[in-house]
Amino acid sequence: MSAIKTAPVRMGAFLEKTESRELRVGIIGLGYVGLPLTLLFSEQKFRVTGFDVDQQKVDTLSAGGSYIHRILPNEIADAKSAGFSATTDYAHITDLDAIIICVPTPLTDHHEPDLSYIENTARAIAPNLRAGQLVILESTTYPGTTEEILVPILEKGNKLALKANRSGVASNDTFHVAFSPEREDPGNTQVARRDIPKVIGGLEPIATQYASALYNSIFNRVVPVSSPATAEMTKLLENIYRCVNIALVNELKLLCLRMGIDIFEVIRAASTKPFGFQPFYPGPGLGGHCIPIDPFYLSWKAKEFDFHTRFIELAGEVNLSMPYHVVSSVAQALNQRQLALNGSKVLVLGLAYKKDIDDLRESPSLTIIELLQREGAVVSYNDPFFPRVGRGRKYDLKLTSTPLNDLEQFDCVLIVTDHSVYDYKDIVKRSRLVVDSRNATQGITAPNIVHC
Repeated sequence: MSAIKTAPVRMGAFLEKTESRELRVGIIGLGYVGLPLTLLFSEQKFRVTGFDVDQQKVDTLSAGGSYIHRILPNEIADAKSAGFSATTDYAHITDLDAIIICVPTPLTDHHEPDLSYIENTARAIAPNLRAGQLVILESTTYPGTTEEILVPILEKGNKLALKANRSGVASNDTFHVAFSPEREDPGNTQVARRDIPKVIGGLEPIATQYASALYNSIFNRVVPVSSPATAEMTKLLENIYRCVNIALVNELKLLCLRMGIDIFEVIRAASTKPFGFQPFYPGPGLGGHCIPIDPFYLSWKAKEFDFHTRFIELAGEVNLSMPYHVVSSVAQALNQRQLALNGSKVLVLGLAYKKDIDDLRESPSLTIIELLQREGAVVSYNDPFFPRVGRGRKYDLKLTSTPLNDLEQFDCVLIVTDHSVYDYKDIVKRSRLVVDSRNATQGITAPNIVHC
């Protein structure tokens, strides 16, 4: 694959339609990444068609509703006014100019990449592709996925061959492919979505140019790179950087607990250094779609090159161990009160993987609940964003959120997600025992608080 050429490519219909907002955009996967992206395009007056295999999501959006807490129904209504529609029918792909794939890329039970969502999506859209279209993959994955997985499926399912267009020659005789990693940060109210620079790596230069023009219409900055694999690795670096540093402070937290030192006080003090330090914070484990998963994606791919990513794998192992540490801390705190974990009533505060969002993906709370149940604890939970929790890819809880009006009935209240709506002083006051894995009770002095 040659690097992106600097020679200008003649302005084509794709670029002209992007500039005039006549370009039709399709977004596949209307979840925590796809739906916010839909809104950005709709705000800029693009007509967007959203695709999802979940009929309930499609029906909700078609009725003007929202299933994501931070996205309000009036935002969906505004998008519909701009031409947004949702469907499960991939036949509409033919009507579009750009198709953006935002489907999940989870891990299997053996911590190996599960690319079935990308593969199934590619098979579904391939027969409907036409010349001149741009296909962009945004799903987080290992370097090589776009060229080794996505492109062959698209080529096999469509008579338009991509191979003839990889020389860098501007051509509309085939469709074009690029990778642009999503950088969505649920719950972040400090950085506007359009202020997050967009990294883009095209299969050939014209794909990079087309994708850059498209994203430049909704983001304030685009960052072209030489290939899809470079863009894929960029995403992994960003998240593995966080994973490794979080593992570091998680391990330091365990040491500080033994030494009687407050790790959060240490982090606050270190943060006063005006250079060379960025604060990361320990917790009960990692959640979300990217940070807990990305190290394993890269370590799996690295084996193809006879390379063992020991440092990265160790960070993943440290973070995976944190829910077990939390459960052990609950057992120890109960034991000091002459109670066994087996048979004790434990209330878990917070299910979301981080505060003030309605996102359960890879949440450590789910693992902690299952571990507590395995040890014989009678587990309840409270989360204002989840009135009920049923069955998911890796959990089957079938629980209903318990009100906080009778905390005295529980042997232990375990803080796993530090939602802002919780009144921690009141919770501590009315609880027999509070085990805090998030430092949510910082500044509250009480004998029934145990930090872990």
